[in-house]
Amino acid sequence: MNGMDVNVHYFRLINDLGKEYPALNPIAFFVAEYTVFLLALCALVYWFTQKDENRIMVVCATVTFVIAELFGKIAGSLHMNNQPFAELPDVNQLVQKAVDNSFPSDHTILFFSFCMTFWLFKKKMGPLWMLLAVCVGISRIWVGVHYPADVIVGALISTGSALTVYMVIPRMRIVQTLLDIYEKGERAILPAKSKTKGF
Repeated sequence: MNGMDVNVHYFRLINDLGKEYPALNPIAFFVAEYTVFLLALCALVYWFTQKDENRIMVVCATVTFVIAELFGKIAGSLHMNNQPFAELPDVNQLVQKAVDNSFPSDHTILFFSFCMTFWLFKKKMGPLWMLLAVCVGISRIWVGVHYPADVIVGALISTGSALTVYMVIPRMRIVQTLLDIYEKGERAILPAKSKTKGF
């Protein structure tokens, strides 16, 4: 089998699960579409708790996402494939989406950027964050909007970006200086709150 045949083969293995176990389709749909709000909420909670460490972490996650998206756009300009539901017959399509280049997966880039960064900073919670990212990647295949290669490449780009940012950004003095300026402004606007432990 060539690369595309392998990609389609593993897409079918995952996507056809929705036909074999239709009761799980609502869960896959929820994970694919709505866990992004959970990720955003967690990032906000981290931002406003245990400030010194968590704010650097959220900054690193955001920078990682921006860099990974940039590399994702470059990868997308070098290779293109439309969503599986637009190219293959009999796809278990649970999400309505405009047809465009699905390589690599933006959802996967977002989740692996944040979840990998959270793992690097929060070792104990790390496996749970990565489990969430993997579940989101699989769910995007389950609902018919991405091939496995879209997800794998997005995950690799984000993981590499997260490791690089983790080694560089916390050591940059300007980042801490900007955070100090922000926190002075925050204290001037918001009532003082004692630091609480993050999760």
